[in-house]
Amino acid sequence: MGAGASAEEKRSRELEKKLKEDADKDARTVKLLLLGAGESGKSTIVKQMKIIHKDGYSLEECLEFITIIYSNTLQSIMAIVKAMTTLNINYGHTDQQDDARKLMHLADTIEEGTMPKEMSDIILRLWKDSGIQACFDRASEYQLNDSAGYYLNDLERLVQPGYVPTEQDVLRSRVKTTGIIETQFSFKDLNFRMFDVGGQRSERKKWIHCFEGVTCIIFIAALSAYDMVLVEDDEVNRMHESLHLFNSICNHRYFATTSIVLFLNKKDVFVEKIKKAHLSMCFPEYDGPNTYEDAGNYIKMQFLDLNLRRDVKEIYSHMTCATDTENVKARLTPQAGCRHSRAAALHESFTSSTRRQKIRADLQ
Repeated sequence: MGAGASAEEKRSRELEKKLKEDADKDARTVKLLLLGAGESGKSTIVKQMKIIHKDGYSLEECLEFITIIYSNTLQSIMAIVKAMTTLNINYGHTDQQDDARKLMHLADTIEEGTMPKEMSDIILRLWKDSGIQACFDRASEYQLNDSAGYYLNDLERLVQPGYVPTEQDVLRSRVKTTGIIETQFSFKDLNFRMFDVGGQRSERKKWIHCFEGVTCIIFIAALSAYDMVLVEDDEVNRMHESLHLFNSICNHRYFATTSIVLFLNKKDVFVEKIKKAHLSMCFPEYDGPNTYEDAGNYIKMQFLDLNLRRDVKEIYSHMTCATDTENVKARLTPQAGCRHSRAAALHESFTSSTRRQKIRADLQ
């Protein structure tokens, strides 16, 4: 009897110890939810976390991006070629008109993610054409990857024998996020779980699975999207969509105590674009200087002014460039706004199934 009681006490102590360890681990776990409209840079932030906190990409992992990089490059030049017709832009030389036809034919016959020499030579000639460059300058009038100029300018390097993608090549690569991608990493004595979800409208209904126990929402909006329309709806301005989405997240009653960090991303693209396209095309009431500082601050205030609880809830905002590792490292730390000490308390905030249903209804 005594021996049995002793064994039971031992099991009880072991269970208590495990429960305490689990509780301690939960208290040190920070759950980050990346939200934002499509193509705002969420997945690039996830890649940066791997570079900053998980020893980056191995040689094998970098090599796996070659097919994506080649696909992105081909997609970009094809988008420009198609836009030449839509925008009624003439090629600088008639030879490039023939090259465009050859490109379209080759694109239908080659293996996806490859870059035969014949194709790369055609792309290089097209990219040097004055008409193609004029069309590229009007990229906001059609759908074009942000990485287009980067890859096309560097194509000769990308097709060299033995090419190994650099970290910057990897960061610039683009694959549409579908579903939910989780990345785990540690910082000091904290365990982070970061969830990246698809930003297109069709993906948003899946966000609900990530809401339970969220410690901090990182909302990412592209500054450079002010003169662009959605991929899925060419009648809707991307900046307006981002503001609408931020409003629904920021002021949801179940996120009343959730820390929110606002990343106004793609500042590198914005600083160049604002020199050519006035902010009033997105915000007709804006009559201030069309400078990076003034226009950027105006956009920031459009987001911050949506916070209906500003007397008790602060939004931590940062201008960011997701492809700049040092910039992200400086911004995405616990000091940037995530009050991780409340992690355990927040776990109870999103457990009710009725709450999940309410959030789902609001976001659809």
